[in-house]
Amino acid sequence: MTVATLAQVLRPALAERRAVAGLVVLGWEDACAYVAAAEAEGRPVILQAGPGCRRHMPLPVLGAMFRWLAERASVPVVAHLDHGEGLDICAQAIACGFTSVMYDGSALPLDQNADITAQVVALAHAAGVSVEAELGVVGYPGGAVSGATDPSQAAAMAATGIDALAVSVGNSHLMEVADTVIDRARLAAIQMAVPGLPLVLHGGSGVARALRRELARDTAICKFNIGTELRMAFGSALRAALARDAARYDRNAILSDTIAPMTAAARQIIAGL
Repeated sequence: MTVATLAQVLRPALAERRAVAGLVVLGWEDACAYVAAAEAEGRPVILQAGPGCRRHMPLPVLGAMFRWLAERASVPVVAHLDHGEGLDICAQAIACGFTSVMYDGSALPLDQNADITAQVVALAHAAGVSVEAELGVVGYPGGAVSGATDPSQAAAMAATGIDALAVSVGNSHLMEVADTVIDRARLAAIQMAVPGLPLVLHGGSGVARALRRELARDTAICKFNIGTELRMAFGSALRAALARDAARYDRNAILSDTIAPMTAAARQIIAGL
């Protein structure tokens, strides 16, 4: 049984100057592909259920699916709630078998963010579950504007007992081009404020692969969240599957053809960290 918590995979990664891929799941096929990729690379993987995924599939179903895959995997697999909106959704995820939850209070003032995060930590740690928090806002192209993480506030968030901290240092969600420029000075200041705390970079698709490896080697960033890059790979694989036989109509057969390409895409991501 290789169900793992976030802390169990990030602490060794930080010590080894490596990073773990937090891969955004949208369905059964990509979840299978991500675990297969991790097994092929002999590396842990974090299966992530974000808000978009949760609108499509109920949390209890996602929890059961992630646990089923993790329990049969040969490598550590983390079942992670991404961007949990509040204490209630985090509590539900814990009850559904998730081994890690992210509470996202980044839009709140520091005191409110830290207060609710501390409540999530108390609940999660009592159940043996890890917690990721966010400080600073990681925005979206055409959506929420990013707000850089204030290093002077990082220690207050670390004091809540979190296992990892997501930071905003130039990264953005939903990036289709890997041209993100990281604010190295800000990142260094954050690290100095919270020594030994694993840091997380959301919007990993916008970070060039060589830069991901460099950041994993040289900084405390040991988790990269990657979704858009894999959604683009899925779209290409699905279009190719349909083009091979326009007369096919069986959903399972068509979607099964996306697993091998998605596995290959995920292997490249995992191996590069």
